[in-house]
Parts: sequence; structure tokens; C-alpha cells
Amino acid sequence: MSTSAMQHQTSDKPAAGGCGEQMHALMRELFPLHRSQTGAGVRQSLQLLQRVVPLEVNEVESGTPVFGWTVPDEWTIRDAWIKDAQGRRLVDYQQSNLHVVGTSQGIRETMTFAELRPHLHSLPEHPEWIPYRTNHFQEGWGFCLSDSQLDQLRQAGPDAEYEVCIDAEMQPGSLSYGELLLPGETDEQVLVSTHICHPSLANDNLSGIVVAAYLAAQLQQAPRRLSYRFLFLPATIGPIAWLALNRDVIPHIHHGLVLACLGDSGPVTYKRSRRSRQSRAAVDQAVELVLRDRGTPHEIREFSPTGYDERQYCSPGFDLPVGRLTRTPNGEFAEYHTSADNLEFVQPECLADSLDCCLEIIGALEANVTYQNTHPWCEPPLGSAGLYDGYGACDPKRAALQEAVQWVLNFSDRRHSLLDIAQRSSLPLADLHEAAKRLVACELIQQSDQIQP
Repeated sequence: MSTSAMQHQTSDKPAAGGCGEQMHALMRELFPLHRSQTGAGVRQSLQLLQRVVPLEVNEVESGTPVFGWTVPDEWTIRDAWIKDAQGRRLVDYQQSNLHVVGTSQGIRETMTFAELRPHLHSLPEHPEWIPYRTNHFQEGWGFCLSDSQLDQLRQAGPDAEYEVCIDAEMQPGSLSYGELLLPGETDEQVLVSTHICHPSLANDNLSGIVVAAYLAAQLQQAPRRLSYRFLFLPATIGPIAWLALNRDVIPHIHHGLVLACLGDSGPVTYKRSRRSRQSRAAVDQAVELVLRDRGTPHEIREFSPTGYDERQYCSPGFDLPVGRLTRTPNGEFAEYHTSADNLEFVQPECLADSLDCCLEIIGALEANVTYQNTHPWCEPPLGSAGLYDGYGACDPKRAALQEAVQWVLNFSDRRHSLLDIAQRSSLPLADLHEAAKRLVACELIQQSDQIQP
């Protein structure tokens, strides 16, 4: 979005329109793929996303040291089951890839229920749901099943025998992630990151994946003042590896969002960046002002070193201005990490609203420039510029614009950005944006390239 058309986006943002149904359709294709930290499921998912945006798929070799961690081997799973004495599959990986604990070791044995029981995981409080469990960076194996299925096994007694098979293996390979850089007029980058390692969980985090992909697709078609870097990574180890191998990029990241859990019907929730206490991170300002001006229920939370990948970007050595945008946060909806987090739980209209919200946030960042008043000694005659009504503005819209003009003019001092003015004045960002456009046209303010301390 060009600086000359800083008229972008608080009011003229590109609309998400009917993207909700398109995003949900893409989720239906992604849902069956068995994603883990590494392996074919992640690559297949990235290939599907390449239909929407031209992602570059990068590979980090297994065994690569990254900040005290080691990039893991690739996990490959082909099949898994628990069969009874009659050969019936009582627990079947082909029915749900959640049935196998993530990165389980391969096993094929006959054992009693008593021997099998320590490797079984269920949810007694939700007897028909299958839990999602992983075993990353540890050895072991296990099955997840509904509590109703567990009851069937239990009723046969502790000595009942079962054939147990997990046809899986860990072998050296690589960690795959997708990346897209959309250059803008400046090298000031906005980082958008989402995790791509969960199998058959719709809200956590197919919703974040598809919203990020469609956000990139829309920004790709728009003029851009800022540059945008999109990352589709396996959680935790993905951003750790990326940060370790891209140190030269870090100084260019001025704003960032981690996107997750964006398809449920809960209100939008924003977790501030680590910088929110000691300074004014523009991304924190932008999100808070957008949510304020939307006038819909929302929640703003302080930063904490728990959660998703924002905790890697906000680690003290990097301290990047990266916040997290969700609807209902992780762990706070009953369906989280269970088979109930399915395609029916995520609604197309909620996906569309989340995309709209992201576009509004981007619009606020694009419009967030700093101005210099060209006539700073007393207020200039605004009436002759058509910006002031001598007898008072009767029209409410005219009055609102007039007030916005006065705020922008007064605080165009190279020390206050447009977001600063919106925060201090409590006026809608869209009104201030329009006021700035008109003041620039009248040559009463001009854009300043540098903020003065």
C-alpha cells in the first residue's frame, strides 16, 4: 500500500467477503492429513497451501543444533490398531489419526489388557471424544481412544489378549516449513506466524493456517508500504530453528502476530507482546485500537511466557514485538486437543470475521505514519482550507472530522504516530486517517520519515 495512498485501510480495507466458505473448504482438504513436527503430513499440507499462496518450502536437516535443541528425525506412520482375539480392529488409526500418540515408537506385540492399559489415554468426562496426545522428544508409544472404547476393553477383563500394532518409525530426514516474503516500499517487516503440526484438529490449528494463507493471498494483491513475512511452522521447534538460522532477518521485524484458534464463535482475544509494559509496541496499539473501534466483544491480555510460538519470538534474547491473536484461547474451550475440535466446531463466518480483523490490523499498521506540522506556531486558518466551520459543524460526521483534524494537526510533531493520536484522543482511527489525508492535501502536515525522541 503506497504511502501516497495511506488512505488504505481503516475504512478502505480489502474485505474478506465470502472467503469464509473457501477457507472452510480448504480445511476439509487439510483435515485428514497426519501432521506432526516432521514428515510427509506437513509437506502435503504445505503443497495444498501453495495453491493459495506461493510458499517456499524449506528443509532443516535432522540433527541440526538450534539454541540447545536438536532438529528431530522424521516420524513416519503407516498404520496402527488394537485387535481382539477375533481379529476385529477395536481401535483403528484408519478411522482417526488421533488414535495414535504423536511420534510413538513402532511396536507389534500381543499383550494383555493389564499390560496395555498404561499406554491408553481417554477422557472420562467426555466419553465419546478421543484426546490428542503427543510424545515429542521422548521415547514411548501409546493410543488415544474414547472412554467408551476403553470400557469395551476393560469389560473383557485384565487377562484378555490383544494384538497391538503401530507401524511407525523415526529416521533422519528434515523439518519442513513454509515461508513467504511479500516486499513492500520499506524493509520494515510484519511477521505472521502460525503452527502447522497438529493432526485433525480444526480450530487448533487449521483455522490459524487458513486465515494466514488467505491473509497472505489478499496482501499479495494489494500495494504495500510494509513488507510481510509469513511462516507456517511446526510448533516450538519450528520457530526455534527459524530464529537460529535467520539471525540476519531479525532486525527487520518491527511487528508480528501469531495466529491460532480463529474459527470458533468466541470473542477475539489478543495477548500483548512482551514489549507492552516497557514501550509502545505498534502492533499492540494497532490491535487494541482495531478491537476498540470494531465495537464487538473482545479481550486484551498481558504477555505471559506460556502459550504458542509467541514465547519464542518474545524470548528475552530477541524480544520481538509479536503478539498473539485468537478467538477462544488454547485450553479454554472444552473441545481443545480432542476429536470434538472438528470441522463442525469451526464456522465459516467466524473464519471470515477473523480474516477481516487481521486485515483491519494490517490496515492500522500500514496507516501508522508520523507527521510533521508545517505550521506549528498556533493553529492555522482551517476555515480557508475547508476544514473548519465557523459557526460550528451541525452535521455529526462533519463535526467528528473537524475534531479529528484538530487532534492530528496538534500532535503532528514527529513524536506521535497516528496510532498514538488515536490512543490519546479516543477517536476512531478511521476518522484520524481521513483527517491526516486532508491535512496532507492542504500541505498543513507532511509525512516524517523518522520519529523524534
